[in-house]
Amino acid sequence: MEKTGTVNKKAVFINRVKTFLSNPTKMILLLFGITCTISAIAPIIAIVEDTFKVHLGTIDQYLSGRASGWSVVNYTDLFTSKLAVSNLWEPMGNTIGLAVFTCVIAILYGGIFAYLVTRTNMKYRKYLSAIFIFPYIMPQWTLAVVWQNLFNSNAVTGTANGLLASLLNVNMPNWWCRGLFPSAMVLGLHYAPFAYILIGGIFKNMDANLEEAATILNTPRRKILWKITIPMIRPAILSTILLVFGSAMGSYPVPHYLGLTTLATKYISLNSKYTGEASILAVLMMVFGVAILALNQISLKSRKNYTTVTGKSGQITKVDLGKVWKHVIAILFIILTFFTSIFPILSFALETFLPNPGDYSFLYTGDLANLTTKWWVGGNEQVESAMYGQSGILFNSTIWNAYKGTLLVSISCALIAGTIGTLIGYAVSKNRRSKWANYVNSMAFLPYLMPSLAVGAAFFILFSNDKINLFNTYTLLIIVGVIKYIPFASRNALNSMLQLSGEIEEAAVIQNIPWIKRMLYIIIPIQKSSIISGFMLPFMTCLRELSLFLLLCTQGFILSTTLDYFDEMGLYAFSSAINLILIVTILFSNFVVNKLTGASLDSGIEN
Repeated sequence: MEKTGTVNKKAVFINRVKTFLSNPTKMILLLFGITCTISAIAPIIAIVEDTFKVHLGTIDQYLSGRASGWSVVNYTDLFTSKLAVSNLWEPMGNTIGLAVFTCVIAILYGGIFAYLVTRTNMKYRKYLSAIFIFPYIMPQWTLAVVWQNLFNSNAVTGTANGLLASLLNVNMPNWWCRGLFPSAMVLGLHYAPFAYILIGGIFKNMDANLEEAATILNTPRRKILWKITIPMIRPAILSTILLVFGSAMGSYPVPHYLGLTTLATKYISLNSKYTGEASILAVLMMVFGVAILALNQISLKSRKNYTTVTGKSGQITKVDLGKVWKHVIAILFIILTFFTSIFPILSFALETFLPNPGDYSFLYTGDLANLTTKWWVGGNEQVESAMYGQSGILFNSTIWNAYKGTLLVSISCALIAGTIGTLIGYAVSKNRRSKWANYVNSMAFLPYLMPSLAVGAAFFILFSNDKINLFNTYTLLIIVGVIKYIPFASRNALNSMLQLSGEIEEAAVIQNIPWIKRMLYIIIPIQKSSIISGFMLPFMTCLRELSLFLLLCTQGFILSTTLDYFDEMGLYAFSSAINLILIVTILFSNFVVNKLTGASLDSGIEN
């Protein structure tokens, strides 16, 4: 009897294993659950471990008196030394302030614009809706450079004059040109499209009967705003904070260009001599990212549900701004979006034809002879000497080799992250009541919430050592890019798969159609627009990434690090040209995906 019972148990176990292995979604969740756990946890462990190491030739070797081993001297020196204020507390305060003000600016600017587009009769809504998202599509540092080109002056910032100083002799104060204010403004404008897309989607679908009923009851407009409108868009506001806060904390290019010391910029300056203490700064950035995720989860559990008794109204009554104001407000936003979306392209193009940075003499002399093409085509030996031996942009092998490398990394990340993300989204949608599926979904999303520079630092430590050295290889950039950008495709696929009725695939299962054929001939064709978007988002984001890759390769390896290289050399025409190349490539890619799929970031918001 005991042998029979043992045999039955083995048979049951074997049958369960066979059943599990025959279910593709279970296998996907098992495979990528393990993979995502390792890819998310291993870098964290590596960078935490690095904070306790004694690094040869650094300050912790001097303080500990040892050439190797383990010590807590990095923590004691960073938190308690005379340099604690400049190395930790001041950068941390600036970082938190930058993240908070960025969220406020993005939510106010993007939220107000979303309300005007969806709930009022403002003119030119379709054009404004399309142009408003440009700052996010462009590289993060674009507006920072434009800010410099507009407001810098030799008298205040000690740099080349910007347009205002050169043409109008207007010198803006230092707090306007450098520091927290311009950094928060630039990042707020960069991430405002997040708020617009998330809040605009809710505004468009929100039941207008709620506000109309309150108006009939003579409820004051302020009370309607605080008791009805804001509670309805609260989920979108929280989502915007979740996405923007962590991204702003890990931003390196904007504070770097605009002279603000943050945890990210301090990490770069400390990394060579204060390696262990720099790793502590990266850990702190990660902690903030995880804390924001935890707060979001708590808010989800305690969030109230707002429902209506009468159902959704079929037509939304738009607020009438009046014959004059509907044009005035539209013109105001046309001017604002010109400076955030169109002017950057014109500015970078112009910078490549100036004989010297800040020399706008052709504008007030009217003499086009004051422009030059030397930066594009090169010239005689004297010209090339001024260009530090660099060939013109069109013939510069450094730039075009970096461009090829950027395309290689971007396309590879898009294909791999898009495929993995789509499979994860599909598997989670089929097992959405499973705790394991929810765990896999969370682990896949975790790297996105961590600041990019901290993620890059963690993988630098993990893959740049005596045992594994992938530094300055496309392999490492692709690995890190895939892990960072999987959430784009997984969340996109999950949302689209949840809209797909299970009966469609069940009918194919009854006819014994294999899973691969079901995916290729049923699931993918039906959801091709969302799936293609899941591939394009990693591609476009990877093209303009700097913070994530900054520590993983040398300058000149890809375009974003090459731009940083030319900036340090003072060849601003070259860095402007690289900005222009990146912007044109990204806009062209966005145009192509829009024509192929009919999808765009702002689709479904503008009425």
